[in-house]
Formats: sequence, structure tokens, C-alpha cells
Amino acid sequence: MSSALRFEWVRLRTLRSTYWLIGIGLLITAGVAFIIAYATRNEPLDADIAAQVLTGGADFATFIPVFMAIIGIFSTGHEYRHGTIQPTLTAIPQRSRLLLAKIIMVAICCVVVVALSLAINLVIGMIFWGETPSFGEPLDQVIPGYFVLVILYGICGLALAQLFRGVPSAIVVLLVTPLLVEGLISGLSLVPALDWLQPALKFLPFSAGSRLLATGPYEANGGPEFDYLSRWESGGVFAAFVAIILAIAWYLFKKRDA
Repeated sequence: MSSALRFEWVRLRTLRSTYWLIGIGLLITAGVAFIIAYATRNEPLDADIAAQVLTGGADFATFIPVFMAIIGIFSTGHEYRHGTIQPTLTAIPQRSRLLLAKIIMVAICCVVVVALSLAINLVIGMIFWGETPSFGEPLDQVIPGYFVLVILYGICGLALAQLFRGVPSAIVVLLVTPLLVEGLISGLSLVPALDWLQPALKFLPFSAGSRLLATGPYEANGGPEFDYLSRWESGGVFAAFVAIILAIAWYLFKKRDA
């Protein structure tokens, strides 16, 4: 296992795409944090504003998760895209051990990037706040949820790339599902004849996962009328989705030829 972990560590840190994706993700998130902090500089500092600044948008903070998911996609997809999966399996023939090493290294990378992003955004916020925010409700739930969400996104990207054995299909599914498919289902639920879809909206995986960063209850504001599950139950919906994709990909990885 240690050899597999060392192999994945070397692969991860020697890819230029790793640094580009992390750097762009941190930069965009910091930019969003700056805009929010600047726009609210004259308002009393509360936990909701602090959460939005620290995460770069709260439940809309999908930049770091998506970029880390792409790193997860590259962790397996590049093996097939560049034809290195065969020499990799020759060096490490234990497929489950290799895939587990990829998951561990992607998860560690996610944790480090989230911690770095939170630190950068906190410094940006302090420039305008002049004080340290209270890390009570909802920050005490949002920050752990941020770590969990990004890790799940990273593993989801890895699992999709392993399932499709390539990069393009995994990226398309990762982007199209939350943006188009789930949006389409939500839109159709507003049609009176299809309002029976609304109770099922809480089980849409990516939408449910975003509730891990929510600073308050869901408000329809002209959208579908339904109640999300609690923060961690919604996270469990997304985690179950990721686990199913990973289990299928893992099974096929062990059964299929390289």
C-alpha cells in the first residue's frame, strides 16, 4: 500500500494540471470572497456573511469542489488517456490497492486545498471586518460541510473517470448533471401537471450536496415548493450517490481488462 501511495503522490505533484486547477480554484474563490466582503463591509458582521466569505459563496460555492473533481478525474482518466494504465498495473497489480491509494491521495489533496482556501478567504475578510468572526452557528456546521463536500466531489470525479475509463465523458457528466439535468427536473416540477416531482427534488444528488454549505433554510422565491432534508441528511444523499458510482467503477475496474 505504501508503494501505491508513493506512486500516486509522485503522479499528483508532477502534473502541471494539478497546480493550474488548484491555483485557478483558489483565485476564483478568493475573488468571490473579496466581492462579498467588500459589498457587505458596512453591514454588521454575522455568521451568514462570514460563511459566505470563507467559502466563497456558501451553498453556491462550487468552484473549489468542481476543480477538485477535475483533479479526481485526471487521477484515473489520464491513465487511460495516455495509455499508462498497463505499466501502472504491471508495477502495482493489486487493483483495489491502487484505486484505494488514488482515493486517499485525492481526499488528502481536497482537505489541504479547502484549508488553504479558508485561510486565504479569512485574511480577505479580516481586511474589511477588522475582527475575527464568531465560529458558532452556522459556521460550525458549514466549515465541516465544506470539507465533506469537496472530498465527495473529488471522489465523484475519480469514480466517474474510472467508470468511463477516460476524461471527456466524466467531465461532461460532472458538469451536465448538476447544471442541466437537475435544473431541468426542477423546472419541470413547476408545471402543475408535474408538481408530483417536487417531493423528489430533495434527492437530486448535487443539489442535496450543496446543502452542506447552506447558511439558512431553503426558500422557494418562485421556485419549487418543497423542503430539503437536514444538512447532514442531504449530504448523505450526495454521499450515497458517490458511493454507488464508486462501487460500480471499482467492480468494473477489477473485472475488465486494462
